[in-house]
Amino acid sequence: MRKIADFLRIEYIQITIFGFAIAALWNSLHTLILPVQMPHFAAESEKTLWLGLLILIGLVLAMVVQPIAGAISDRSGFRWGRRRPFILVGTLLAIVFIFSIGFADSLIAIFVFYCLLQIFSNTAHGPWQGLIPDLVPEEKRGRASGAKGLFEVLGIVVIFRFAVTPLMQRYTATDGDLWLWLALGVLAAVLLGTMIVTVLKVKERPGAGGFRLPSLSTIYKSFRINTKAQPNFIPFLVSRLLFLTPLMLVRTYGLYYLQDVAGVPQPEAVATVGDLILVVIVSAVAVVYPAGRLADKIGRRPVTVATGFIGAVGIVPLFFSQSYAAIMFAGCILGISYGAFTSANWAMATDLVVKDEEARYLGLTNLASAGSTALVGLLGLVIYLLEVDIPGSGYQAMLVASLIFFIVSSTILLRLKVR
Repeated sequence: MRKIADFLRIEYIQITIFGFAIAALWNSLHTLILPVQMPHFAAESEKTLWLGLLILIGLVLAMVVQPIAGAISDRSGFRWGRRRPFILVGTLLAIVFIFSIGFADSLIAIFVFYCLLQIFSNTAHGPWQGLIPDLVPEEKRGRASGAKGLFEVLGIVVIFRFAVTPLMQRYTATDGDLWLWLALGVLAAVLLGTMIVTVLKVKERPGAGGFRLPSLSTIYKSFRINTKAQPNFIPFLVSRLLFLTPLMLVRTYGLYYLQDVAGVPQPEAVATVGDLILVVIVSAVAVVYPAGRLADKIGRRPVTVATGFIGAVGIVPLFFSQSYAAIMFAGCILGISYGAFTSANWAMATDLVVKDEEARYLGLTNLASAGSTALVGLLGLVIYLLEVDIPGSGYQAMLVASLIFFIVSSTILLRLKVR
């Protein structure tokens, strides 16, 4: 109990709780809200194509905005500190565009609102990620990263599974817009609440100098990686991208997989996706704490390497069956992999940042995080093209790619000289 109390120290909670809302927001949008909405704006046969393009464009924006916002916050000097002003303003603007999703009445509108939401959400997200290296000693970052991972997975299970999923089930069953608005309202309320906790409770050192508009040089340097100071950072990003891509594939196209391959009707498919995410998250929660402590004890690399091979094992049952039991078993294995990864891999990221550029470098991890989701958008085009010729082949290709990505992700880390 004493060890768990150390893991969930109040300052760790205050620093990382914003991740609860961020995870709930994007998992809800990408897993249910946008997939359910897309057939309203595009032909049924083109739903994976347009959903993939939407996510691809939005995540490219996220990849650009997050490191720039992080770099600007690194150089800011507000009396509140370097991070919290960006978290406040970015969150308030993001809330506006959460609700705009409900007003979308065309494909163009949903593209515009989604992209603006990406911009402002990542204006808050990039600087927030600098709080762990700013405020937590290096020898305890595994535990702090574990707390971050715990809140992220809890955001998915509590908000996505037990709030957004039942609301979207009612929406698909009745086509009543009220249920969509309630789902969006839940996401906005959680984002607002966790932002308030972060802004009021996190204690940053006051800066001096206020805010300066970024120069073109600052924007350009936001994406520069000093390979001499940190030669492992680029391979780390590639490995992280490859690990996250299979999870994003299952999250994004899981609903369509159940409908088009397993033949599950939409309301039941929505419920099954919710159950799958619940199994993934419960399994992740079970291992996120011991994985964080293990990463502090034996190093980040051994734990992270193991997660890729475990993830590959989780994909295998999906090749042989689309039964409910097989899908839930796969979710359990993937959850164990994901939970350990969130603790150990993020602790590795905080170790690899360059001093005084923490938020910028952690923003660059979004080249992997958002990049994996952008790659999923591109792979949506591949699924669409394969499905046109041979129904079911696109989703089989998705599973093969997922298996390969997990294995290569771990193989890359085996070659790195990191803790």
